[in-house]
Amino acid sequence: MEFVKDNFIYILFGLNYFLALLATITLLFQKINPTKTLTYIIVLLVFPFVGLLVYYFFGQDYRKTKIFNRKHVLNQSVIAKIQNELEIDTQAISEVDELLEEKSKLIRLLYNSQSSKLTLKNDVQVICNGDEKLRLLLEDLKTARNHIHLEYFIIKDDETGTEVLNLLSKKAEEGVEVKIIIDDVGSKISNGRLSSLRKSGVIIYKFMPVLFSRFTGRMNYRDHRKILIVDGKIGYVGGINISNNYINSRNQRFWKDTHLRIAGEAVHQLQILFFTTWDFVSQGELQIREAHFPRIDIESKIPLQIAASGPDTDWSNIMESIFVAINNAEDFIYITTPYFIPNDEIVTALQVASRSNIKVKIIIPKKSDSWIAEYATNSYIEKLLEASVEVYQYHKGFVHSKTMIVDDVFCTVGTANMDYRSFNINFEVNALIYNRLISSQIKAMFNEDLKNSKKVEPNEWERRSNKEKFLEGFARLMAPLL
Repeated sequence: MEFVKDNFIYILFGLNYFLALLATITLLFQKINPTKTLTYIIVLLVFPFVGLLVYYFFGQDYRKTKIFNRKHVLNQSVIAKIQNELEIDTQAISEVDELLEEKSKLIRLLYNSQSSKLTLKNDVQVICNGDEKLRLLLEDLKTARNHIHLEYFIIKDDETGTEVLNLLSKKAEEGVEVKIIIDDVGSKISNGRLSSLRKSGVIIYKFMPVLFSRFTGRMNYRDHRKILIVDGKIGYVGGINISNNYINSRNQRFWKDTHLRIAGEAVHQLQILFFTTWDFVSQGELQIREAHFPRIDIESKIPLQIAASGPDTDWSNIMESIFVAINNAEDFIYITTPYFIPNDEIVTALQVASRSNIKVKIIIPKKSDSWIAEYATNSYIEKLLEASVEVYQYHKGFVHSKTMIVDDVFCTVGTANMDYRSFNINFEVNALIYNRLISSQIKAMFNEDLKNSKKVEPNEWERRSNKEKFLEGFARLMAPLL
């Protein structure tokens, strides 16, 4: 004991580096991105004790350990029946192939990787800001007769959240089934409000609760999805959360965002996705009824797939979809994202596309809501400019839209940012739409946003200060951890 007391600090450091060595060996066996591996190893070696905490919270690959299991949900008889009913006949697939030509590879990619059915009978409404979404959402919630399901990264009990939550309590008191999943890091709902919701009949679970959510804003494996389903017939998906921050009439800083209101077969795919998360948070309290998947009477034909990715999927489905779409572009690729911290595959694909005379334009915020994310994003601009990619910085406020349009025939809107976290760590969901009309609407919004953006000129960008370049380099090094 005397020896331990005299050498306590040395023993502590020895234990730290022994655990760091084990963590390093684990990282090498995982065979993940070399840059990410090197970043973790540097943090483990240079920052004793802190490095171990960073690795514990951020470095483990839950996709490999399979702690998030989807099989229980997907094996449900009701789900299997719905999946079979969504099978599309050969003629319908050929019609989509004729529209998309080579871009139909996207459909097959998702179908093969996660059995994401291509749905045809859909009506899609593009929503260009939070005020419009809130109005439509409240109208739809009032019409609910059977059930309302929400899965949201951020719900706050501010003015906007209170308006929505009060209506949900009212519907639950009327006998409507109301189920809510909130991310424990992103959402802020008081205990009093939670108690009131539960008393009214609302069933609500927190996704992966943490002890001090206020201080864990970047904790790994968060539920970043924004899904709302009304009676299995209407669904919402996109970038807009439920909070005053997203409502321009209630927010001092202008917030540009994009969301979708979907009516049709694709809502069934959102419903299945919701149930996979519900099964996890409720630890098996899963009761799926036929009423959750009503008959769809929609005449409109808008081909649409729901792409989901996260630790519960075998592949990085959204990233792979974006990668395939970029590689199949022939005319243009227009991207809007609040955070551009992509992997090497996406950067290379964009550079090659631009150098192949395909018009590539990207809109990012001039001023981000995170300084380290802003500098990390800026660290990629130079390489893009060298390949003649056009980069625009949105200056009217904060652009939070997550959209991509390719060649007027394909577009995607969802929750996934163009960054490591969305591609590999968080639970995300995107709608992939194969339709000229919807693509043209998203393109028109993109062109409108260009009017409130300034193009980054290579000569001007080169003249930024050494301090900015240093901060970009530091943030770039931390990019795999953001």
